[in-house]
Amino acid sequence: MADFSGFTVAAPPICAEGLAVAPLGCREPVLKGVDLTITEKCRAALVGANGSGKSTLLRTFAGLLSPLAGSVRIFGNAPETKIPELCYLAQRSRIDWAFPVSVREMVVFGRRVRKRFFAGNSKLDWEKADAALEKLKLAELARRNIGELSGGQQQRVLLARALCQEARLLLLDEPYVGLDTRSRDVMDEMLFGKTGEALTLIMATHDLSDALGHFDSILEIRNERLHSVRDCSCREHFVETF
Repeated sequence: MADFSGFTVAAPPICAEGLAVAPLGCREPVLKGVDLTITEKCRAALVGANGSGKSTLLRTFAGLLSPLAGSVRIFGNAPETKIPELCYLAQRSRIDWAFPVSVREMVVFGRRVRKRFFAGNSKLDWEKADAALEKLKLAELARRNIGELSGGQQQRVLLARALCQEARLLLLDEPYVGLDTRSRDVMDEMLFGKTGEALTLIMATHDLSDALGHFDSILEIRNERLHSVRDCSCREHFVETF
């Protein structure tokens, strides 16, 4: 099924075989032997100790890092392909929040992946940006510079950009770290409420209450291996792991 310049979305959102990953510049894998298929609308939490490879795995899925071994396909395509259905939300500390751009401009930037390089923003692009701002309770901040926002507001801006992009697969790296209660509630509603029903999610998290409360399965990184646990009720196992 063709969707965007030859891009296909008929295959599973993520399919990895024999995957080994390492941080940029490293030749020793932090995670290896990954065989994983993420099906449509699956919601998976990615847990593991600090330095276990959670961010590295997400960055590899997003095409920002090349695997040391094995392969990964995103909707049947190589991750480095321009994939409009995929959106990776890095940790806020990786974003240059001093860049002189407004909240509205930051959000509409999500449309760029669906446009030719030199194409400008259309009326429809701005309408989708405004709709995303409304859903994330950010409309009153639309013209504010992104550097003036609180941490929770910045995280909601990133999620609004993903919504504006109309991505179907979200890779989220510790999105709840340092969030205020209001931002957390707004994001919960967006990701796990009616708006998020069609989304496929992989979220790196340290919050076990979230992992056990919202997700279909838990992907646990332990001893350089990825273990999939589908029974999210086994809280004792994860408490012992950390």
